[in-house]
Amino acid sequence: MKPRLYSRYEKDKLSILEKFLRPKSVAVIGASRTPGAVGHEIVRNLIRSGYPGQIYPVNPKADKILDLKCYKKIGEVEDEVDLAIIAVPAKIVPQVAEEAGEKGVKCLIVVSAGFKEVGVEGAEREKHLLEICRKYGMRMLGPNCLGLINTFTPINASFAKQNPIKGDIAFFSQSGALCTAILDWAERENIGFSNLISLGNMTDTDETDFIELLANDKNTKAILIYIEGIKDGKRFLEVAPKVSKIKPIIVFKAGASAAGARAAASHTGSMAGSMVAYREAFRRSGVLTVDSLEDLFNLGLTLASQPTPEGRNIAILTNAGGPSIVAADAVSKRNLNLAWLSPTTIEKLRSKLPVEASWINPVDVLGDALADRYAFALETLLKDYSVDAVIVILTPQAMTQPLETAKKIIEMRSKFPNKPILPVFMGGESVREAVELLSRAGIPNFEYPERAADTLAGMIEYGEYLRSKRIQEIPKFKVRKSDVREIFDRVRRERRVNLLSVEAREVVKAYGIPVPEYGLAQDRRQAVEISRKIGYPVVMKVVSPQILHKTDIGGVKLNLKSDREVELAFNEIIRNASIFMPDARVFGVEIQKMVPQGREVIVGMHRDLQFGPLIMFGLGGIYVNLIKDVSFRLAPISREEAYQMILETKAYALLRGIRGETSSDIDSVVDIILRISQLSMDFEEINEIDINPIFVYERGKGAIALDVKMT
Repeated sequence: MKPRLYSRYEKDKLSILEKFLRPKSVAVIGASRTPGAVGHEIVRNLIRSGYPGQIYPVNPKADKILDLKCYKKIGEVEDEVDLAIIAVPAKIVPQVAEEAGEKGVKCLIVVSAGFKEVGVEGAEREKHLLEICRKYGMRMLGPNCLGLINTFTPINASFAKQNPIKGDIAFFSQSGALCTAILDWAERENIGFSNLISLGNMTDTDETDFIELLANDKNTKAILIYIEGIKDGKRFLEVAPKVSKIKPIIVFKAGASAAGARAAASHTGSMAGSMVAYREAFRRSGVLTVDSLEDLFNLGLTLASQPTPEGRNIAILTNAGGPSIVAADAVSKRNLNLAWLSPTTIEKLRSKLPVEASWINPVDVLGDALADRYAFALETLLKDYSVDAVIVILTPQAMTQPLETAKKIIEMRSKFPNKPILPVFMGGESVREAVELLSRAGIPNFEYPERAADTLAGMIEYGEYLRSKRIQEIPKFKVRKSDVREIFDRVRRERRVNLLSVEAREVVKAYGIPVPEYGLAQDRRQAVEISRKIGYPVVMKVVSPQILHKTDIGGVKLNLKSDREVELAFNEIIRNASIFMPDARVFGVEIQKMVPQGREVIVGMHRDLQFGPLIMFGLGGIYVNLIKDVSFRLAPISREEAYQMILETKAYALLRGIRGETSSDIDSVVDIILRISQLSMDFEEINEIDINPIFVYERGKGAIALDVKMT
């Protein structure tokens, strides 16, 4: 039995969205008598798609459009209207939307452009349009969109040129132009859709609304999305994991370059580009990501038609050596395994294949292999318990039988429904008929072995997500939240953004993170008194919200062992600050107990605008920006995730100990990561945290945070 996804309230919301895909009646406001005009093509597509409901063209200057009675205003339509499609100039869109609301329309598709994409005036118009929708309880797709298509209603509520065939994948895109290109390509490739949705400006409905809507759509087996950004990251993180457990979601995220990330003052912020947050959000949600539109459809079509592999062990069946080597390399590069065939399988292959054939994986049935030889080898491999999936490579030789071999693959697909078969029929015209036959049977063909390996890696990732236990306990520590609140209130009163180092250290200390003994000195005498109280040797650091990287200006002095050294260091630090940062406000000099050297790591947090706190762990010290050996997770983090963060970095090898070195106290680092996760969830005003370095000592001796920055 599938898990219950939605409450009654959520189902009521979804029932309204259903009217986008399955309306009983549609009005086209801005319908046109002129072929080629947007309003004309929308009416034409509704009729041509075989839409079974009532169609009401609305145009004050026409009596009939495409033999349908035309209305001057939507308010004149005698019956109820579920869906209104607006295709009028942007300036009058709010007016006709108001009329639709008064009519009782529940869903709007606004294909008109001229909103926030054109500037300030358009943005104001779009804001007003949303207010009208909220006023009448209408849901809106767009504006500035192509429309939508549902092939099972059927309804084509768009101005696209093509009317796609039925299929079992849903595709939605923030780019309407991309939708039309995909439709054109799909027609040539004979690829069908259950739904195709152009999201436009996403003023109201967005990708998460339609993910949620299609969760239980029996006609959709996979959801494919092209996005440039997610509108509501927190809601996406709530909805996507639920839907991913039911059907795969595959995303091609554009704008992956670092150009979208702002250069922050802290190490964490400078490395936490927007794509890092998106990758972590997708990983947490079980959403698969691809790097191209080709991979998007390869993976989507295969997941919709084939089972997910139960493991990572891949067999390769080929009639040519070169492509099998390429395939083996591709499998290895994607962290998949070439399956070790059982002795029984090898012996069976040896008994019937030619002497010159290869009986181990990759299995080469030679260039003269006919369809029957392929079928025997494929069936033998699929019967092997150690094989989770098979890549079948066919290169056209003079004696090759592509069509008959395709028929054998289809037969084996039915005979072994729990193991995926990925055909790689290489070539052009000589394999075209076979590829078309495979496509009609719901088995996508791959032109090159690398593409098949990419798809298998995605399928395996999704299978592992389905088998994983996603509910993980988030630890809660006993902390002093009130102390932190007092510090933040004081910073606000002083109209500061960056905390002083002593304040930041007080914050993490209140959350149970060990720090060295310290004090703040505003003159040489205080510096000496604090140093004596703490005990020599000491470290001295300039305290200024404007000076974040103190070492760069000579604002740090180490291993001071006497009153005289402290006095001289105080004078030098203040002098350096006045020379190199004359406009900085200096609060004094921090005196800190000199602690034993440990292995250096960094823990930080950067608050992503979409998804919230992004926690970082990595190799610390002065090399963090150079080596960039870091891992990220979105908060809140479980203990298991914190350990995984450490395992993903080269820092783990150092902490574990190399060549007989004593292992470090990894548990104490995990503890710090979890406490920073809790701190960042408790206080939304924290934008960035940087604890670098953290000295980690031998197992059982803990870790200590030396330098803390907080914004």
